Amino acid sequence: MRRTTRLGLSGLLLAFALPASAAIYSYTDAEGNRVFTDRPGGRAAEQVETKPANSMAAQPVPPPKQVVKVLKATTPGYTVLDIVQPDPDATIRNNAGELAVSVTSTPALHPGHQYQLLLDGAAVGAPGESPVLMLQNVDRGTHQLVVEVIDSQGERLQASAPRVFHMMRTSLAQRRMVNPCKKGDYGVRPECPLKDKPKEKKDIPFVPFL
Repeated sequence: MRRTTRLGLSGLLLAFALPASAAIYSYTDAEGNRVFTDRPGGRAAEQVETKPANSMAAQPVPPPKQVVKVLKATTPGYTVLDIVQPDPDATIRNNAGELAVSVTSTPALHPGHQYQLLLDGAAVGAPGESPVLMLQNVDRGTHQLVVEVIDSQGERLQASAPRVFHMMRTSLAQRRMVNPCKKGDYGVRPECPLKDKPKEKKDIPFVPFL
């Protein structure tokens, strides 16, 4: 009896496990056991009506998101960026310390780019597109020039090789020797600072003794 029950349960499980389109048949074998099969094989078997299995439609799986890689725009560069004037290791004789610096680049400046001149590592003057940059009142001695190309945000894009030059100017003492300071020159001429102005003698009125 137990064996028959087990076979019956196995048959029912088999019936539910088979695809819904397959027909299920049942017959009694020679030992009196109830058998379920989808292949009766010519036996006197009767078809078993099966109930449709409960099923849920598969939820659509969203396609994987494609990662869009944004490429950063390449900043255009220059094959040549150099200082033309002054010549390397040039000696400039200018008592006012003035110097015109000429620069060049290949290709020419791209839109939005400007030249910025550095004197001894510090930016001097306003950046501009002109290839001629003026320096004023450069101190006596040896100095180093560098020209940079900057963008519209002031970021450095490229720099030239440094250029060394020597500025020769007469000293203040030499200027005073050539052209002595007069009363009205103090505070006007650089070589005649106010601190060196002689103190004026006060006129003391003469009072005769009575």
